[in-house]
Amino acid sequence: MIDGSSFATPRPLPLDVVSVQSQVVYGRVGNNVAVPTLEALGLSVAAVPTVVLSNTPHYPTMHGGALPIEWFEGYLQDLSARGALSALRAILVGYLGDPRQADALARWARARREERAELRIVIDPVIGDHDHGIYVDPGLVGAYRRDLLPLADGLTPNGFELAHLTGLAVNDVESVVAAARSLLTGRTQWVAVTSAAPDTWARDEMQVVLVTRTQAEVIVHPRIAATPKGTGDLFCAALTGHWLGGVGLAEATAQACRHVVQALRHTELAQCAELLLPMADSHNDRRATARECVSQFTYRIFPCKQPFPT
Repeated sequence: MIDGSSFATPRPLPLDVVSVQSQVVYGRVGNNVAVPTLEALGLSVAAVPTVVLSNTPHYPTMHGGALPIEWFEGYLQDLSARGALSALRAILVGYLGDPRQADALARWARARREERAELRIVIDPVIGDHDHGIYVDPGLVGAYRRDLLPLADGLTPNGFELAHLTGLAVNDVESVVAAARSLLTGRTQWVAVTSAAPDTWARDEMQVVLVTRTQAEVIVHPRIAATPKGTGDLFCAALTGHWLGGVGLAEATAQACRHVVQALRHTELAQCAELLLPMADSHNDRRATARECVSQFTYRIFPCKQPFPT
Protein backbone atom coordinates (compact mmCIF):
# COMPACT_ATOMS: atom_id res chain seq x y z
CA MET A 1 0.00 0.00 0.00
CA ILE A 2 1.35 3.44 -0.98
CA ASP A 3 1.23 6.19 1.60
CA GLY A 4 -0.75 9.08 0.13
CA SER A 5 1.48 11.58 1.87
CA SER A 6 4.27 10.69 -0.58
CA PHE A 7 2.30 12.54 -3.28
CA ALA A 8 2.21 15.79 -1.29
CA THR A 9 3.86 18.83 -2.83
CA PRO A 10 7.43 19.14 -1.48
CA ARG A 11 8.03 22.11 0.77
CA PRO A 12 10.62 24.78 -0.03
CA LEU A 13 13.92 24.74 1.79
CA PRO A 14 13.41 27.12 4.73
CA LEU A 15 16.05 29.84 5.05
CA ASP A 16 17.11 31.72 8.16
CA VAL A 17 19.62 34.06 6.55
CA VAL A 18 20.28 35.50 3.10
CA SER A 19 23.95 36.51 2.92
CA VAL A 20 24.73 38.99 0.15
CA GLN A 21 28.45 39.48 -0.44
CA SER A 22 31.50 38.39 -2.41
CA GLN A 23 32.44 34.89 -3.48
CA VAL A 24 35.90 33.61 -4.40
CA VAL A 25 37.06 30.38 -6.00
CA TYR A 26 40.17 30.32 -3.82
CA GLY A 27 40.30 31.84 -0.37
CA ARG A 28 38.23 32.68 2.67
CA VAL A 29 36.42 35.97 2.32
CA GLY A 30 32.80 37.04 1.90
CA ASN A 31 30.33 34.20 1.60
CA ASN A 32 33.19 31.67 1.69
CA VAL A 33 33.51 32.69 5.36
CA ALA A 34 29.97 33.76 6.24
CA VAL A 35 28.14 30.62 5.09
CA PRO A 36 30.18 28.02 7.05
CA THR A 37 30.19 30.29 10.11
CA LEU A 38 26.42 30.75 10.11
CA GLU A 39 25.78 27.09 9.34
CA ALA A 40 28.04 26.04 12.22
CA LEU A 41 25.74 28.10 14.44
CA GLY A 42 22.73 26.09 13.23
CA LEU A 43 21.35 28.50 10.63
CA SER A 44 20.16 27.75 7.10
CA VAL A 45 21.80 30.17 4.65
CA ALA A 46 21.37 31.23 1.04
CA ALA A 47 24.49 32.84 -0.45
CA VAL A 48 23.90 35.59 -3.03
CA PRO A 49 27.16 36.62 -4.74
CA THR A 50 27.85 40.24 -5.61
CA VAL A 51 31.17 39.47 -7.28
CA VAL A 52 32.75 36.16 -8.28
CA LEU A 53 36.54 36.28 -8.30
CA SER A 54 39.29 33.70 -8.63
CA ASN A 55 40.86 35.10 -5.45
CA THR A 56 41.30 38.39 -3.61
CA PRO A 57 43.09 41.22 -5.45
CA HIS A 58 46.28 41.11 -3.38
CA TYR A 59 47.50 38.10 -5.40
CA PRO A 60 49.51 38.64 -8.64
CA THR A 61 46.61 37.45 -10.82
CA MET A 62 42.85 37.66 -10.49
CA HIS A 63 39.93 36.89 -12.78
CA GLY A 64 36.24 37.66 -12.51
CA GLY A 65 34.31 40.67 -11.40
CA ALA A 66 30.96 42.06 -10.39
CA LEU A 67 27.88 40.08 -11.36
CA PRO A 68 25.75 41.68 -14.11
CA ILE A 69 22.99 43.67 -12.44
CA GLU A 70 20.38 41.58 -14.27
CA TRP A 71 21.81 38.41 -12.75
CA PHE A 72 22.05 39.94 -9.29
CA GLU A 73 18.45 41.18 -9.35
CA GLY A 74 17.36 37.82 -10.72
CA TYR A 75 19.03 35.91 -7.89
CA LEU A 76 17.10 37.96 -5.33
CA GLN A 77 13.81 37.73 -7.21
CA ASP A 78 14.13 33.96 -7.66
CA LEU A 79 14.77 33.45 -3.96
CA SER A 80 11.44 35.11 -3.30
CA ALA A 81 9.76 33.18 -6.10
CA ARG A 82 10.88 29.82 -4.65
CA GLY A 83 8.86 30.48 -1.49
CA ALA A 84 11.90 29.93 0.74
CA LEU A 85 11.67 33.20 2.68
CA SER A 86 8.55 32.68 4.75
CA ALA A 87 10.65 32.17 7.90
CA LEU A 88 13.55 34.46 6.95
CA ARG A 89 15.15 35.96 10.05
CA ALA A 90 18.01 38.08 8.74
CA ILE A 91 19.66 39.61 5.70
CA LEU A 92 23.42 39.95 5.98
CA VAL A 93 25.12 42.40 3.60
CA GLY A 94 28.85 42.61 2.92
CA TYR A 95 31.04 43.45 -0.07
CA LEU A 96 29.19 44.92 -3.04
CA GLY A 97 30.60 45.10 -6.55
CA ASP A 98 28.57 47.95 -8.02
CA PRO A 99 26.56 50.89 -6.61
CA ARG A 100 23.58 49.66 -8.64
CA GLN A 101 23.58 46.53 -6.50
CA ALA A 102 22.95 48.68 -3.42
CA ASP A 103 19.82 50.17 -4.99
CA ALA A 104 18.50 46.78 -6.17
CA LEU A 105 19.24 45.16 -2.81
CA ALA A 106 17.57 47.99 -0.89
CA ARG A 107 14.37 47.65 -2.92
CA TRP A 108 14.31 43.88 -2.41
CA ALA A 109 15.08 44.16 1.33
CA ARG A 110 12.32 46.73 1.86
CA ALA A 111 9.84 44.36 0.24
CA ARG A 112 10.99 41.50 2.50
CA ARG A 113 10.60 43.67 5.59
CA GLU A 114 7.05 44.58 4.55
CA GLU A 115 6.34 40.84 4.60
CA ARG A 116 8.20 40.24 7.89
CA ALA A 117 8.40 43.26 10.18
CA GLU A 118 10.71 41.41 12.58
CA LEU A 119 13.30 40.75 9.87
CA ARG A 120 16.78 41.86 10.95
CA ILE A 121 19.21 43.48 8.53
CA VAL A 122 22.90 43.60 9.42
CA ILE A 123 25.26 45.50 7.14
CA ASP A 124 29.04 45.38 7.00
CA PRO A 125 29.70 48.49 4.86
CA VAL A 126 32.85 47.26 3.13
CA ILE A 127 34.75 50.29 1.85
CA GLY A 128 38.41 49.90 2.80
CA ASP A 129 40.86 50.11 5.67
CA HIS A 130 43.74 52.17 7.04
CA ASP A 131 46.36 50.03 5.29
CA HIS A 132 44.96 50.13 1.75
CA GLY A 133 42.54 53.08 1.68
CA ILE A 134 39.30 52.72 -0.31
CA TYR A 135 39.38 49.48 -2.32
CA VAL A 136 35.83 49.42 -3.71
CA ASP A 137 34.04 51.54 -6.31
CA PRO A 138 34.09 55.02 -4.70
CA GLY A 139 30.41 55.38 -5.58
CA LEU A 140 29.61 52.72 -3.00
CA VAL A 141 30.30 55.12 -0.13
CA GLY A 142 27.31 57.24 -1.15
CA ALA A 143 25.29 54.14 -2.06
CA TYR A 144 25.71 52.70 1.42
CA ARG A 145 24.68 56.00 3.00
CA ARG A 146 21.70 56.57 0.73
CA ASP A 147 20.31 53.09 0.07
CA LEU A 148 21.38 50.63 2.75
CA LEU A 149 22.23 52.28 6.06
CA PRO A 150 18.63 53.45 6.60
CA LEU A 151 17.52 49.79 6.45
CA ALA A 152 20.06 48.43 8.92
CA ASP A 153 19.27 47.18 12.40
CA GLY A 154 23.00 46.85 13.00
CA LEU A 155 26.27 47.91 11.34
CA THR A 156 29.81 46.52 11.61
CA PRO A 157 32.18 49.07 10.03
CA ASN A 158 35.85 49.21 10.85
CA GLY A 159 37.28 52.51 12.08
CA PHE A 160 38.30 53.62 8.58
CA GLU A 161 34.83 52.90 7.20
CA LEU A 162 33.14 54.66 10.10
CA ALA A 163 35.13 57.82 9.33
CA HIS A 164 34.16 57.73 5.65
CA LEU A 165 30.50 57.04 6.32
CA THR A 166 30.17 59.85 8.84
CA GLY A 167 32.83 62.38 7.83
CA LEU A 168 33.88 62.55 11.49
CA ALA A 169 37.20 62.01 13.23
CA VAL A 170 37.61 58.65 14.98
CA ASN A 171 40.96 59.06 16.72
CA ASP A 172 40.00 57.83 20.19
CA VAL A 173 37.21 55.83 21.81
CA GLU A 174 35.15 58.93 22.60
CA SER A 175 35.23 60.15 18.98
CA VAL A 176 34.44 56.63 17.74
CA VAL A 177 31.39 56.58 19.99
CA ALA A 178 30.30 60.04 18.80
CA ALA A 179 30.65 59.04 15.14
CA ALA A 180 28.81 55.75 15.68
CA ARG A 181 26.01 57.53 17.52
CA SER A 182 25.46 59.73 14.46
CA LEU A 183 24.45 56.55 12.56
CA LEU A 184 21.84 55.53 15.14
CA THR A 185 18.91 57.02 13.29
CA GLY A 186 15.65 55.51 12.12
CA ARG A 187 15.74 51.74 12.50
CA THR A 188 19.45 51.38 13.27
CA GLN A 189 19.89 50.21 16.86
CA TRP A 190 23.59 49.39 17.15
CA VAL A 191 27.01 49.86 15.59
CA ALA A 192 29.95 47.54 16.34
CA VAL A 193 33.17 49.24 15.25
CA THR A 194 36.08 46.86 14.65
CA SER A 195 39.75 47.92 14.80
CA ALA A 196 38.53 50.99 16.66
CA ALA A 197 40.95 53.83 17.58
CA PRO A 198 44.20 51.88 16.94
CA ASP A 199 46.37 54.63 18.43
CA THR A 200 44.87 53.82 21.86
CA TRP A 201 45.53 50.06 21.83
CA ALA A 202 47.67 48.45 24.48
CA ARG A 203 50.44 46.16 23.29
CA ASP A 204 49.18 42.90 21.75
CA GLU A 205 45.55 44.00 22.07
CA MET A 206 42.82 45.43 19.86
CA GLN A 207 39.34 46.69 20.61
CA VAL A 208 35.81 46.71 19.28
CA VAL A 209 33.49 49.50 20.34
CA LEU A 210 29.81 48.55 20.53
CA VAL A 211 27.44 51.53 20.55
CA THR A 212 23.69 51.36 21.11
CA ARG A 213 21.13 54.10 21.76
CA THR A 214 21.67 53.88 25.52
CA GLN A 215 25.26 52.80 26.09
CA ALA A 216 28.70 52.13 24.67
CA GLU A 217 30.98 49.24 25.56
CA VAL A 218 34.58 48.51 24.67
CA ILE A 219 35.52 44.90 24.07
CA VAL A 220 39.26 44.27 24.28
CA HIS A 221 40.68 41.20 22.54
CA PRO A 222 44.11 39.84 21.59
CA ARG A 223 45.96 41.15 18.56
CA ILE A 224 47.32 38.25 16.49
CA ALA A 225 50.27 38.61 14.12
CA ALA A 226 48.54 36.74 11.28
CA THR A 227 46.79 39.07 8.81
CA PRO A 228 44.71 37.01 6.35
CA LYS A 229 41.77 38.56 4.53
CA GLY A 230 38.21 37.89 5.66
CA THR A 231 38.33 38.63 9.39
CA GLY A 232 35.70 41.38 9.09
CA ASP A 233 33.41 38.99 7.22
CA LEU A 234 33.90 36.38 9.94
CA PHE A 235 33.22 38.90 12.71
CA CYS A 236 29.97 40.12 11.14
CA ALA A 237 28.69 36.61 10.43
CA ALA A 238 29.53 35.34 13.91
CA LEU A 239 27.96 38.36 15.62
CA THR A 240 24.82 38.00 13.51
CA GLY A 241 24.59 34.28 14.18
CA HIS A 242 24.91 34.63 17.94
CA TRP A 243 22.49 37.56 17.98
CA LEU A 244 19.91 35.49 16.10
CA GLY A 245 20.51 32.75 18.65
CA GLY A 246 19.18 34.99 21.41
CA VAL A 247 22.48 36.18 22.88
CA GLY A 248 22.66 39.80 24.05
CA LEU A 249 24.51 42.24 21.80
CA ALA A 250 27.54 42.69 24.05
CA GLU A 251 28.01 38.96 24.49
CA ALA A 252 27.34 38.31 20.77
CA THR A 253 30.06 40.85 19.96
CA ALA A 254 32.48 39.24 22.41
CA GLN A 255 31.69 35.82 20.94
CA ALA A 256 32.40 37.18 17.46
CA CYS A 257 35.76 38.45 18.71
CA ARG A 258 36.49 34.98 20.06
CA HIS A 259 35.67 33.42 16.68
CA VAL A 260 38.05 35.79 14.92
CA VAL A 261 40.89 35.33 17.40
CA GLN A 262 40.50 31.57 17.37
CA ALA A 263 40.56 31.55 13.55
CA LEU A 264 43.65 33.77 13.50
CA ARG A 265 45.44 31.54 16.03
CA HIS A 266 44.47 28.54 13.92
CA THR A 267 45.76 30.27 10.76
CA GLU A 268 48.97 31.40 12.46
CA LEU A 269 49.79 27.94 13.80
CA ALA A 270 49.19 26.40 10.36
CA GLN A 271 51.22 29.15 8.67
CA CYS A 272 48.44 29.38 6.11
CA ALA A 273 48.06 32.27 3.65
CA GLU A 274 44.27 32.12 3.89
CA LEU A 275 41.98 32.32 6.91
CA LEU A 276 41.28 28.95 8.50
CA LEU A 277 37.98 28.42 10.26
CA PRO A 278 38.27 26.01 13.20
CA MET A 279 34.52 25.35 13.06
CA ALA A 280 34.82 24.19 9.44
CA ASP A 281 38.40 22.90 9.33
CA SER A 282 38.00 20.25 12.02
CA HIS A 283 40.36 17.92 10.16
CA ASN A 284 43.31 19.99 11.35
CA ASP A 285 44.71 18.80 14.68
CA ARG A 286 45.83 22.34 15.51
CA ARG A 287 42.21 23.24 16.21
CA ALA A 288 42.34 22.25 19.88
CA THR A 289 45.60 24.13 20.42
CA ALA A 290 44.16 27.28 18.89
CA ARG A 291 41.05 27.05 21.06
CA GLU A 292 43.18 26.56 24.17
CA CYS A 293 45.25 29.68 23.37
CA VAL A 294 42.12 31.77 22.99
CA SER A 295 40.46 30.44 26.14
CA GLN A 296 43.42 31.66 28.18
CA PHE A 297 42.67 35.29 27.32
CA THR A 298 40.07 37.17 29.32
CA TYR A 299 37.84 39.30 27.11
CA ARG A 300 37.25 42.56 28.92
CA ILE A 301 33.97 44.35 28.36
CA PHE A 302 33.65 47.73 30.03
CA PRO A 303 31.41 50.78 29.61
CA CYS A 304 32.61 53.84 27.76
CA LYS A 305 32.84 56.96 29.88
CA GLN A 306 30.98 59.15 27.41
CA PRO A 307 27.49 60.00 28.75
CA PHE A 308 24.39 59.17 26.75
CA PRO A 309 21.15 61.13 26.61
CA THR A 310 18.34 59.75 28.73
